[in-house]
Amino acid sequence: MSSRPAAGGGRWVDVDPARVSRWIEGFAGRHGAPQAAPFGYGVLLTAPDGATAELHAPPGAPTDVGLPGFLAAAATPRRLGLLLARKGAVAVGVADGERLVASKVDSRYVQGRTAAGGWSQQRFARRRDNQAKAAAGDAADLAVRLLLPEVGSLAALVCGGDRRTVDTILGDRRLAPLAALRVERLLDVPEPRHAVLVEAIGAARAVRIVVRDPQPA
Repeated sequence: MSSRPAAGGGRWVDVDPARVSRWIEGFAGRHGAPQAAPFGYGVLLTAPDGATAELHAPPGAPTDVGLPGFLAAAATPRRLGLLLARKGAVAVGVADGERLVASKVDSRYVQGRTAAGGWSQQRFARRRDNQAKAAAGDAADLAVRLLLPEVGSLAALVCGGDRRTVDTILGDRRLAPLAALRVERLLDVPEPRHAVLVEAIGAARAVRIVVRDPQPA
């Protein structure tokens, strides 16, 4: 379970779907038995002391179903597409529940920033731009081969890495059906490798919770 600050106050907590019920029990133990109300993102828990927890449905899970339906849907295995990209590296995969059932990792050299006294900025920028475009084209081809045939079976597409690079890849017109399944969240991942792709499955399936403690009197 990971935690990080949330915009507007509070903190994000990522919880494995199988542990959400236990997490709610802990929340109730700290703040009192909460009231649950369905919202567009999932479920809002409001405790007697004023603490709240926004439970966001994992990718592909239904929302506005109430707490029992939310818990059941969150724990249901789904088939997800994964697209991780950063600079010239890309990893694509298909996860069926917790298992990675298909994957491919590739990389192409994309030059970093030039050192002082090196090439002129314009020449450097052109070369780097060409390298980045070629890398994005290769990544799009990879997604076409591996992910596009699976579109009909995918509940959602979860992306990670560098947003601009991911946007460029999914801008390929061939991938329009895949881009339509993309969820808003972008996973924070290092340079995509097979091990990173496997680890990303847990993050993609997690129930994201915004916890806000009660305001002092």
